[in-house]
Amino acid sequence: MEVLPDFKLHRPTSLAEALEARGSVTSARYISGGTDLMANLRRGLSPTENLIDLTGVVELQRLEVSDQGLRIGAAVTLATLAEHPDIQRDYPALAMAAHEVAGPTHREVATIGGNICLDTRCFFYNQSQWWRDSNDGCMKYEGTICHVVPTSKRCYAAYSGDVAPALLVLGAEVEIAGPQGARRMPLADLFNDDGIDYLTLAEGELVTAVHIPAGSGTHSAYAKLRVRGSIDFPLAGIALNLAVVDGKISALQAAVTGTTSIPVAISGLGDFVGSDFDDDDLDAFAKLVQKQIAPLHTTTTQPQYRRRAVTAMARRLARELKETAAGA
Repeated sequence: MEVLPDFKLHRPTSLAEALEARGSVTSARYISGGTDLMANLRRGLSPTENLIDLTGVVELQRLEVSDQGLRIGAAVTLATLAEHPDIQRDYPALAMAAHEVAGPTHREVATIGGNICLDTRCFFYNQSQWWRDSNDGCMKYEGTICHVVPTSKRCYAAYSGDVAPALLVLGAEVEIAGPQGARRMPLADLFNDDGIDYLTLAEGELVTAVHIPAGSGTHSAYAKLRVRGSIDFPLAGIALNLAVVDGKISALQAAVTGTTSIPVAISGLGDFVGSDFDDDDLDAFAKLVQKQIAPLHTTTTQPQYRRRAVTAMARRLARELKETAAGA
C-alpha cells in the first residue's frame, strides 16, 4: 500500500460537535472503525484534508433493546452485534451477517454505520495508483470510463456491505443527522443505484442509528458467497426472513448484496404467502431471486457463477429456515 496521506484529525465528544466540525471545513470524512476508509486512503481512493473521528461520541455507541425492538447506535461494533444474546435469539440474520464481515479483529472496531455506508467497489476501482495511472483510472475515480460496462454513462461498482440485506429483511429504518437537523427513513431509501453516488445522504449528513421493529426476525438468516472463509467481501450474500403459521408461509422477505450498486430487496414474494413452500415453491422462489439480480464483472469471479451460486444459496437457506420455523 502507499503511504498514508496527510490530514487533520478532529475528535469531537458529541454529535453536535461532530456536525459543527464537519461544517467548519470543505473537505472532510467521518470515521469510526475505519477498516475500509483507512485502506482506501492509503490507496489514494478517498482523498480528504480532514477526518472527523466519531469514537469519542458516546451517544453513537448505545445499543438499546426494548419492547419496541432495537435501536442500534451507528458506532456499535459488529463484534457486539454478532455476540449479543438478544440479537442472536430475536434477529439472527443480523448477528450472522455481522459475524461474516472480514475477520475477528476487524469486527472489534468496525461499526454498523460504517458497514451500511461501505464504499462501492470493483476489480477496476480498488487498485493501486500505478495501476490507475496505467489504465487512465475509471469513472468512479480519476477517469471517464466504467471498465465494467465501457459503453455505460454510469458507474457499476458493486455494493458489498453484509449487514444491509439482513437489515432490509428485518424492516430496518435509519436515523440521519446533518446541518438541517435529524430525519428518519426506511433503510432502502438510503441507497442510490449508482456506483459513484451510492448514498442519498446530503452534504455533511451521517447515519446515527438503526431501528429494527420488535418481532421482525425470529426466523431469519444470512448466507455469504466468498472465495476465502474470512476477510473477503461478498461475491454475493443473501438474507431471508420468514414466518410460518400452521405449516404455511405467512410472511417472507429476501434481500441480496454484492451483485449491484445497491442491496436489492427481492420483490414479488407475496405470492408465496399461504403456500406450503414445498419443493416446487422453493424452485419458484429461487428463480425469482435469479431474475432480480444481475452481477457484472466487478470481481475476478465470473458473473454467471455468482448468479447461479446465489440462486442455490437462496433455495437452500429458504428450505432450512422453513424447516426451522415449522418445528418451532
